[in-house]
Amino acid sequence: MGEEGENLKETFSEISPSDFFYRNRDLAGFTNPSRALYSTVRELVENSLDACEIERIPPEIYTRITPFDPSENEDPRKYLVRVQDNGPGVAPDYIAEAFGKVLYGSKYKLRQSRGMFGLGGTMAILYGQITSNKPVKIQTSTDGIKKYSLTLMIDIEKNKPIILDKKVDDARKIKGTVVEVVVEGDYLRSSQKIQEYFKQTALVVPYANITFVDPMGRIYNYLMTTQEMPPPPKETLPHPYGIDVEFMRRMIRQSKELTLSKFMPKRFHRVGAKTAIKFLQFAGLDPNRDPKSLTDEEIVNLVSSMHKFEEFLPPDANCLSPLGEKIFSAGIIKELAPEFFTVVVRPPSAYSGFPFIVELALAYGGRQLDKGIKLYRYANRIPLLYDEASDVAWKVINEEIDWKRYKIPLEAPIAVVVNISSTRIPYKTVGKEYIADRPEIERELKNALRETLRKLSAYLSRRTSEEHEKRKINLYMKYLPLIAGFAKELAGENKPPNYKRLLEQSREEAVEEEKVNVSEEGRKGEGQKTIEDFANS
Repeated sequence: MGEEGENLKETFSEISPSDFFYRNRDLAGFTNPSRALYSTVRELVENSLDACEIERIPPEIYTRITPFDPSENEDPRKYLVRVQDNGPGVAPDYIAEAFGKVLYGSKYKLRQSRGMFGLGGTMAILYGQITSNKPVKIQTSTDGIKKYSLTLMIDIEKNKPIILDKKVDDARKIKGTVVEVVVEGDYLRSSQKIQEYFKQTALVVPYANITFVDPMGRIYNYLMTTQEMPPPPKETLPHPYGIDVEFMRRMIRQSKELTLSKFMPKRFHRVGAKTAIKFLQFAGLDPNRDPKSLTDEEIVNLVSSMHKFEEFLPPDANCLSPLGEKIFSAGIIKELAPEFFTVVVRPPSAYSGFPFIVELALAYGGRQLDKGIKLYRYANRIPLLYDEASDVAWKVINEEIDWKRYKIPLEAPIAVVVNISSTRIPYKTVGKEYIADRPEIERELKNALRETLRKLSAYLSRRTSEEHEKRKINLYMKYLPLIAGFAKELAGENKPPNYKRLLEQSREEAVEEEKVNVSEEGRKGEGQKTIEDFANS
């Protein structure tokens, strides 16, 4: 075979995870300088929020974007992004790999967290390196006594950190982490998304102080309005409905249990001893069998039987950290200041063995809401700002709900705020911008939205009745004095009739009618609030 034939031969090679994402950074949302700058800010801020919330530390997040080279005047150009938090810090033994190794982190546990892949923060550092050739700088302290400072780059081919500088200083009683990375960005085009990101983040973390300084030096402050924080999620075991054959093989390989009857309760969520025996009988397996003795065919049968067995308890929500009505309400009032709002927290549900909770708030009126329906989407408290029309929430609002049925015009000033909490959000892409239309999630969204729409419809109906009564009383006040004067003249009396008694009677009748309306609305559903109601509570 000639030289040309030799060149056509297939060659095989292996690439590291960092090399893969270097070549395919679009998958992680780093598609262009505008989107990449937004993604860098988002990923670093989310890491800081997660770190604080796990330790129940009210977050203090400071973010600053500054031009790296003042002589560059046009976008895209290099920007220095600095994100600082007051979280628990990173233990010194893990700093280098936590920031310099792709797919390495603390996210690989079965509990709710903003991140899913352990990728976002490191991907921002990787993008910064390949666009600016500048190292990332990290400062962190876990105790407020020692501060560890590292300057590093990523060896992309080997997926490991290259430490350029390392030192230890006095932390001066300041705990937390600071990350500084230089990235190529286009702030002119991304500014609106970045500012919207901070505004929407403040809506679901009213227990945080967030400061953002833009490249022009303008300061945006989002101050906390409540000290209450969501309960931290607890790590949990996998549910039988969410297991596949490969995962089962790994569990068996790692197990130390000598019988299947002990293996099932020890390794699976909400599987007790009695349920384990029932299931193993259903699967046709001996409870005293050693898990490691199962053949490949038996493992496949075991997993298949798990998906068919109907007596497993559904997963509970201890591994989730929903906002809750009180915190959600505080955020709605702080950022939207509506005339009326209602919050619905649905009971825990599950898809494919993964628990989730849908929280939905509906706000109406006020100065900050424009006409039309505005959708705010969150997944584990992450604002989703791109690809709205591909999201399941958009589908429910625009295709599955008949707004006319609730007598609510589409041009009404309404905000629908959706937060889905889960151990595994079913994103359609690695970029985490829109959620797949899983039937279970779609059902919960529809039920939550219908409940809030019924409450808004009742409120608007009550407000219409109040306005009608006000117009009627104003009409009486305008004409009754004139009629009383004519009656006095016709009767030849010195004093006009007591028309004020008629006005009082009309007001009393309106109050009694309003009490009946409120009582009927209360029977239809609780939870609707005005700003005054929330303040009084």
